[in-house]
Amino acid sequence: MYNLDLTLLSIAIIFPLVFNIRGAFRRREKALEHLSKYRSAMVTINFYLQTSTDLSEEEKQKTENIISRISSLVISHLKNNEENVESVDQAIHDFHTHISELEEFIPSRIRDRIFRYMNDMQEGFENVFAINIHRTPRALKAYCLVFIYIFPFIYSPTVIYNIGAAHSDLVVYFIVVVTEFILIALYNIQDQMEYPFDDIGMDDIKLENFQLHRRVSPFLK
Repeated sequence: MYNLDLTLLSIAIIFPLVFNIRGAFRRREKALEHLSKYRSAMVTINFYLQTSTDLSEEEKQKTENIISRISSLVISHLKNNEENVESVDQAIHDFHTHISELEEFIPSRIRDRIFRYMNDMQEGFENVFAINIHRTPRALKAYCLVFIYIFPFIYSPTVIYNIGAAHSDLVVYFIVVVTEFILIALYNIQDQMEYPFDDIGMDDIKLENFQLHRRVSPFLK
C-alpha cells in the first residue's frame, strides 16, 4: 500500500480530458456558426433567383433543383463523415456554370451579388468540411485513454491506505468503480461531441435545420 498524491493524477488525466472537451465544444460552436453562414447565403441566392422577373418558371425550378442538390449532398457528406467531397464540388461547379449560362437574363448587379453569396456559401462549407475531417489531437486522446485504463491499478492502493484495511473491500471497489465511471463518462462526452454531424450523440448538430428547405418542428406549429 502507498499514498499517492492525487494532484498528480488530476494533472495527468483530468486536465487533458477537460482540455479535449473544451476543444470539441469550440469545434461544435464554430461548425454551427459556419453552417448558419452557409445556409443564409444559400437561401439568399435562391431568393434572388426565384424573385427574378426575367427568368422563366422552368429556369427558376432548374436553379432551385441544383441548389437543393447541393444542400442534400452537403448534409449527406457531413452525416457520413466522408473525406471525399468531389460530388459537392461538382454540384457547386454545375451551379456556377448554370448561372453563367443565364447571364443575359440576370442583371449584372444581381449576378455579382449572387456570385458574392456563392463565395460565402462555399467558404461556409469549406470551414465545416475542415472541422469535420480534422479532429482534436489524436495523440492526446490516446494518452487519456491509456491513463484511464491503468488508473484503477494506481488508485486502488491509495484508497486502501486512506480508508484503512479495517474497512470492507467492497468500499474500495465502490470508490474505484465510481471514479473510473466518471473518467470514462467524461471521455465519452468528449468523443461524442467531437463528431457533431453523425446524429448519434445527444448534443449533435441537427443538420436538417440547415437544408435549403428545412423541416418545421411540430412544436413550432
